[in-house]
Amino acid sequence: MTSLTHEAFGRVGIWSGALHGSRTDDTGRKAIAEAVAELEELGYGTLWIGGSPSPDDAAAVVAATRTVTVATGILNIWSHTAEEVAARIATVEEAARGRFVLGLGVSHGPLVPQYAKPYSAMVAYLDALDAANPSVEPGERVLAALGPKMLKLAADRALGAHPYLVTTEHTAEAREALGPDALLAPELTVVLDTDPDRARTTARNMLEMYLQLPNYTANLLRLGFAESDFEDGGSVRLLDALFALGDAEHVKSRTRAYLDAGADHVALQVLTADEGGAGLPRAQWRELAEAFGDEL
Repeated sequence: MTSLTHEAFGRVGIWSGALHGSRTDDTGRKAIAEAVAELEELGYGTLWIGGSPSPDDAAAVVAATRTVTVATGILNIWSHTAEEVAARIATVEEAARGRFVLGLGVSHGPLVPQYAKPYSAMVAYLDALDAANPSVEPGERVLAALGPKMLKLAADRALGAHPYLVTTEHTAEAREALGPDALLAPELTVVLDTDPDRARTTARNMLEMYLQLPNYTANLLRLGFAESDFEDGGSVRLLDALFALGDAEHVKSRTRAYLDAGADHVALQVLTADEGGAGLPRAQWRELAEAFGDEL
């Protein structure tokens, strides 16, 4: 693999938990292939395969595209050995030819029975990727990082960080922690709905699950939120800080705020009231691409 430049990510990408060909049938795989090919044509810089994808999911997205950067956002280190990943990614890269990046994360204790010492586990995993033949080198990977230790690790031993469910304030702090040269590519969840109450209901339906995970709540508490902000699916203050709720112009404004805070790239996750994060919201992806225009 070749180390990706920051420019290879573009300014704006799409993050989707629905790009898992390994979890669907032939009809679903065809729909994914058509969707990612269109996203590439729309001009998005990077396609992030969300929701703990496998290397095979990455291979399918790479195969369905030609030029766009493809990233895992993120591959769960507890689900795949480093040796297995390094071997499989080598074949992915044969097709990707320098446009694939391996996003790695430690997931969450409530979701992973073997979860223990996540920082040490990530260090050991990176050591194993370095030692594999072929290896996956620092310039070919990013880390899901929230706290100071993992952010520093992302700067020292990866291309940079891909934080999820974060505010612009976190982005500014992450940039300071990473230094000026590391990639910073936060995810931003979007609800294209101009009815504030309805948009917040859609956001709460997604956020409620994440508020059960200590890694996220601890990070939000560090940022100045209170336990009361986690009640009933999230306070208005919390929702407005974590999401872009409104029309496409508001999404553009919120995206610029993350870029101004120090992000190199923003990965947009589109939620819809009927599908949450489970579908392929192609109409909304088109609407955003039209709004961003040459800014993608």
